[in-house]
Amino acid sequence: MSLQQSPFARKLGAFVALSGEELSALDRLHSRRKTFPAGRDMVHEGQVNQSAYILASGWVCSYKLLSGGTRQIVDFQIPGDFLGLRSVLFRTADHNIEPVTKVEASEVLVEDLLATFGKTPRLGTAVLWAASRDEAMVVEHLVGIGRRDARERTAHFLLELGARLKLVGLGTALGYACPLSQYMLADALGLSAVHINRVLRELREDGLVTFQHGKVEIHDLDGLVLLADFDRHYLDHDGPLLK
Repeated sequence: MSLQQSPFARKLGAFVALSGEELSALDRLHSRRKTFPAGRDMVHEGQVNQSAYILASGWVCSYKLLSGGTRQIVDFQIPGDFLGLRSVLFRTADHNIEPVTKVEASEVLVEDLLATFGKTPRLGTAVLWAASRDEAMVVEHLVGIGRRDARERTAHFLLELGARLKLVGLGTALGYACPLSQYMLADALGLSAVHINRVLRELREDGLVTFQHGKVEIHDLDGLVLLADFDRHYLDHDGPLLK
């Protein structure tokens, strides 16, 4: 895969039309490639002077452990996402990051990041834009847990993933590959695995969406959007905002 077609370049290119110089700067940020096995944390909460990572392949989850031993998954990260950017800037990790699948990622040191943004400020703008879009979806996720019922929040979550994967060329309006288990969905949506199973069955029987065997298939996009009250702006991206 060429650098221009990499998930990270595609994601940033959705906000800023990247020049050759900016693509070269991106290439330099990918110089330290590492692999991580599924199920073993890449980052631990409270860890200091932690590197950031650009996720090239595989999925990870960000989570926090509560004092009683329960886990709340805050978000899932997909190829093209920046992992631990906030933790790098604040010097301390405020959550754990665990690979859901085998992961390949590029380690980015804070000094390299600041130097790159200093030399190519438009690249810094693109990262800020992309991070702001991700944060907006996390806010929607928080609203879902607090105010949407189980069907609405599950439908919204599946649409969120679809919009994010489509942005980096890994999904379409018809669906996408998804390695998440129902237990992971339960930890992310504040529901039990039994409840998630029932909701997914209802959504399938209503002809809206099927999530089986590691694949999400969307049968009625408009109906799913209506059920979730999903902002279609995330689905209909019109190209770079900064040429």
